[in-house]
Amino acid sequence: MKTVRRLLYRDIVASVVFVALAFLSLFFFIDLVEKMDGVGRAGRTTSVAVISALLELPGHFYELMPIAVLIGTIYSLARLAQSSEFTILRTGGLGPGRALSLLAVLGVIFAAVTFVVGDYVVPVAERKAVAVKTLAAGGMRVGGRTGAWLKEKRMTPEGEHSFSVNLAGTTRNGHLRGIRIFEFDADGRLSVRISAATGTVASDGTWTLVDAEVVRWPDAAKRLPDARIDEQHVPKLLWTSTLTPDVVAAAVLPQDSMTTAELWRYSAHLSDQAQATQSYEILFWKKALYPLACLVMMALALPFAYLHARAGSVSLKVFGGIMLGISFVLLNNLAGHVGLLRNWTPWIAAATPSLLFLLMSLGAFAWLVRYR
Repeated sequence: MKTVRRLLYRDIVASVVFVALAFLSLFFFIDLVEKMDGVGRAGRTTSVAVISALLELPGHFYELMPIAVLIGTIYSLARLAQSSEFTILRTGGLGPGRALSLLAVLGVIFAAVTFVVGDYVVPVAERKAVAVKTLAAGGMRVGGRTGAWLKEKRMTPEGEHSFSVNLAGTTRNGHLRGIRIFEFDADGRLSVRISAATGTVASDGTWTLVDAEVVRWPDAAKRLPDARIDEQHVPKLLWTSTLTPDVVAAAVLPQDSMTTAELWRYSAHLSDQAQATQSYEILFWKKALYPLACLVMMALALPFAYLHARAGSVSLKVFGGIMLGISFVLLNNLAGHVGLLRNWTPWIAAATPSLLFLLMSLGAFAWLVRYR
């Protein structure tokens, strides 16, 4: 059995690596051509375009890994079936259950590789890509015209106050810019507004605001007849908050730059602040379950080994694998949007595509083993 395992694993791994490299080369070329179109604008140079395209490769690898596993495994098994090698292995004692278990072990290995790349390599590469673009453009704008919004609730001696923080973007050196903080009292009235040109956030949640303008409205509950609006300019203001750098980064940086744990923590933060969490919960479950798609793809590829050689050439079977892979990606993306619109349970929306393809693969495998 060690010889059979070594034969299958070596052939399948080589095919998967070849398919992955082919896809990555194609996507690198497409990304480079797209980014070269912007050379000369917003400080972009040819080197920036090349570096940005290279930094996007880990993300493409993560997204394409299940498809590469499916196509590579189909190609390897179909070629073994066409040359009658798989038939000889079956005659030698490689039953359907044992073949499925062998591929399942390899699928777990591919899933582990996908998880490591998606949780450790992709976030670092995405943040480096953002830093390169920000440095070249002299800053970054977030959230479109409205900017990025953060919310916080905090107990004060006057009662529970709520805070809304608006960020316009980041500076060239990564500091926050265009900061606006709105503080509302327990009755929902605006009590303080802080505007700052730039600022930074310490690990303990202390914001250092530079060139800040502070406007305080009088307390309506006291109803003082001579109360006036207080305005002052503070060159450097320290503002204490529970909004840590991780929370700010989650609101400012692209979602692909967040790890599974960061998505979970940010979802918990949104839940604590009574904000909508479903979109980030769906993203969390999709990221947590996505590596298992490699295991599903291995099960989906196994029935192709039981097709007779006259049931189609290797190229036809590979084409069928490409169509299955594309349909999985489309369904996976569609399920997230439909789940958000229909208010599905997040883990159900994330797991539905993989479960459907797993049932389809096991059904096809059982039918082929029994009737073919």
